[in-house]
Amino acid sequence: MASFKTVMKSGHPPTLFAAFLYFDFCFAIWVLNGAMGPFITETYKLSPAQTGFMISLPILAGALMRFPLGVLAQYIGRKNAAITEMCVIILAMGYGYFIVSSYNDVLAMGVLLGIAGASFGVALSLGSGWFPPEHKGLAMGIAGAGNSGTVLAVLFAPPLAQAYGWQTTYAFAGIVMLLPLAVMIVLAKEPPDCEHQSLKEHISCLFTKDGWAFSLIYVITFGGFVGLSNFLPTFFYEQFSVTKVEAGRLTMLAAFMGSGIRIVGGYFADRMGGIAVLSVVLLAAIATFLSLMATPSLAVTTILFMLCFAALGAGNGALFQLVPLRWPNNTAVAGSMIGEVGALGGAILPNVMGLSKQYSGSFSMGFIGYAVFTAAVLGCLMLWQRKWVGAWVGPRGKALNTIDETAPGQLRPAAV
Repeated sequence: MASFKTVMKSGHPPTLFAAFLYFDFCFAIWVLNGAMGPFITETYKLSPAQTGFMISLPILAGALMRFPLGVLAQYIGRKNAAITEMCVIILAMGYGYFIVSSYNDVLAMGVLLGIAGASFGVALSLGSGWFPPEHKGLAMGIAGAGNSGTVLAVLFAPPLAQAYGWQTTYAFAGIVMLLPLAVMIVLAKEPPDCEHQSLKEHISCLFTKDGWAFSLIYVITFGGFVGLSNFLPTFFYEQFSVTKVEAGRLTMLAAFMGSGIRIVGGYFADRMGGIAVLSVVLLAAIATFLSLMATPSLAVTTILFMLCFAALGAGNGALFQLVPLRWPNNTAVAGSMIGEVGALGGAILPNVMGLSKQYSGSFSMGFIGYAVFTAAVLGCLMLWQRKWVGAWVGPRGKALNTIDETAPGQLRPAAV
């Protein structure tokens, strides 16, 4: 088993750090409206359904923007795409500070926040691009741990909103975005793993069954993570009548667990196999979703959400251990497509929760629905892995040892 030091020596740690920081701050900005949900709801006297839609809009917009940014990154380079995106985000924060003054403006701002959500595929491909296949799971887990930006948002946005007004929080976000921008410019180097391909070759993952299979799994793991991360401040505030700042702190506990465990998920996926890890975490997610439908005490609910986020986070890391093995030459595009569909699942979840609350009086139906869907996807995974193992991945989802030179970019099993 390779040590962490050995893994880092096999790649380019400064680029990995720059990718992590880029994704971390982008993720924090992406979920700002969710973190400030109780403040915005109170300001405009929103119904549960309106709150759910307001929270889901940045997720939806970010999902739709991911694939175009991933394709752009293949042509101008992932570092250049990241720098361009961060510059646009800073301008968007100016709109939030100077222009937003109505619910419709908040919805428009939600679309602009989606720009930050588009960073996913670029960040993971940039961070892992310098690392060999046997260590890409850990590298992707580290870069993907940038979804800890949720922790930054729910920890700092509510106190800032309470002290200075929630619109002013957009200005603070624009200023702090200068930090990852500077780090990206100074430290990052474009990885050498990108081949010049036609647009048709780049988007080939859109037309494969495997691409959509990965996307369905990611609807559960990442969609659940980002959807719940955005909705939990509102959930805790309305369900348990805690303060807006306390709701953010409780959300932080769950989000921090999910972000940190993502690295662990990638690490164990490298060693045990991504398919094996995904099977375990999907079972754990089903158990926690079903436990949450009873809405236990605040303490028990918080613990259950922490366990739920840990499972979802590990699943995110495990899935993206498999992506560069399946699509080694266009990981950014494949990752963006999978992330796009997965984030769409996250956009659905706040709406489902809001509608469940508005029409049934509780959030239970939303948890039940996600548990049933997760069980269905787990069953499909058991069928899909029969075709995957031996074709492009080893037993239980471990990396294969050799490359088939007759089919560039396609992995074949090592000799046994």
